[in-house]
Amino acid sequence: MIRTAVESDLPAIVAIYNAAVPGRMATADTEPVSVASRRDWFAEHTAGRHPLWVDERDGEIAGWLSLGTFYNRPAWDITAEVSVYVAPAHRRQGVATSLLETAIAEAPALGLRVLIGIIFGHNDPSLALFERSGFERWAFMPRATELDETERDVVFMGRRVDGR
Repeated sequence: MIRTAVESDLPAIVAIYNAAVPGRMATADTEPVSVASRRDWFAEHTAGRHPLWVDERDGEIAGWLSLGTFYNRPAWDITAEVSVYVAPAHRRQGVATSLLETAIAEAPALGLRVLIGIIFGHNDPSLALFERSGFERWAFMPRATELDETERDVVFMGRRVDGR
């Protein structure tokens, strides 16, 4: 069941995020984050504009997806950045696909026309997920980040969701 996240989901959301940190594939954070440090981030995700959804399976949060401000200027209000994370025990079960399909379907009602995923170039599973969901490679930033003293590429995956 995909639903809007509530504050009591935040510990599970943070745990899922932190599970991705050591893999150095899905987040630019190099150390785990705390629930307290994510409270303001959680509060920024309003259901009517930039929601945070969770996929709950058998009473457990299997994954989450957030739509966030892409660039904090009025002209960019039609665009949102997509972040999606899945709990290790629920990977390869369609969680990320279901969440991304929800975001694509709901985005126009939120006043959004464009969704952007910012993905490390070595994160083949996420690049494939976004490609399967109709996203295209819109930008490539070679060696734009550094993780553990290794420079990493970044790929911007984009998709129009308004039918234009």
